[in-house]
Amino acid sequence: MSHKTDVVVIGAGPVGLFAVFELGMLKMKCHVIDTLDFVGGQCSALYPEKPIYDIPAHPSISAQELIEKLEEQIKPFNTTYHLGQQVVSVHKNDDQSFDVVTSKNTKINAKAIIIAAGCGAFGPNRPPLENIEQFEGASVIYSIRDKSKLDGKDIIIAGGGDSAVDWAITLAETARSITIVHRRPKFRCAPESSSRLHQLAEEKKITIATPYQLGKLHGNNGILNSIDVVDFEGGIKNIKCDVLLPFFGLSMDLGPILDWNLNIEKKHISVASDSMKTSADGIYAIGDVATYQGKLKLILTGFSESALASHSIYSLVYPNQPLHFEYSTTKGIKSDEKV
Repeated sequence: MSHKTDVVVIGAGPVGLFAVFELGMLKMKCHVIDTLDFVGGQCSALYPEKPIYDIPAHPSISAQELIEKLEEQIKPFNTTYHLGQQVVSVHKNDDQSFDVVTSKNTKINAKAIIIAAGCGAFGPNRPPLENIEQFEGASVIYSIRDKSKLDGKDIIIAGGGDSAVDWAITLAETARSITIVHRRPKFRCAPESSSRLHQLAEEKKITIATPYQLGKLHGNNGILNSIDVVDFEGGIKNIKCDVLLPFFGLSMDLGPILDWNLNIEKKHISVASDSMKTSADGIYAIGDVATYQGKLKLILTGFSESALASHSIYSLVYPNQPLHFEYSTTKGIKSDEKV
């Protein structure tokens, strides 16, 4: 099928969805493409029940609830989604528009492209443990979609970043036991989260096992019963375990984007920080995939980048119309309106 629109947004995660809102507020139509067969990106695929603490006006909101709120916010713009497909080619025409073709042979003509692909095609990094595949799904879980299923379990969480620490804190009240395993005494998380983690450890609600690494899985028929953890001197500690939650980040693969002749730095796309423009005219990048000096990998940063890119794109879509900026307090659209 062939389509024509103002902007193609590649990526239906939170930053891509907010870009739809910003474009819509500036009267620009867009089509959204994502390799997953549902919207939400990493939030929905990997940690839908994970609490997020740094969204303005929300002391805490789950990743999936954030996605649902964003979908509600952009509902008036009647956006077209092309899910379960990947962009395979981009051709720039003489009139400076783009022809975008997907893996399902969907063809879209647009005046600009926003890449909001997060880490690109992503998946969890597996810990290098023998026979781990036997336990995946039942006892080794990379994405928590229903945290109630972990109630009363003996849980080992492996990792030292925000995801590991946040889940340890969240599950501490409902699990039978929580042990967080990390190879260093210091955790790579928000200072407040680290303080809360150590407070729960003092209250005997969490056990901190550092410096240790995962060693060997023990269990039968895909069900864990314990895990060996190993220190740097070869000492082994066996810990009772029903569920292992490994949080070692995501493997990143930008796929065909690597062939678009953009400036790539360590699998990230270099952009101008004041406009989110890439090295290719008409192509913009926002969210985790974009990099510039001083970049903070936060969802709220991606929201700001969505606004910058949308305002920059306006002149491409409406070259003869000056943009009269209005504050959000003077211009808004109700969720039941159509535009």
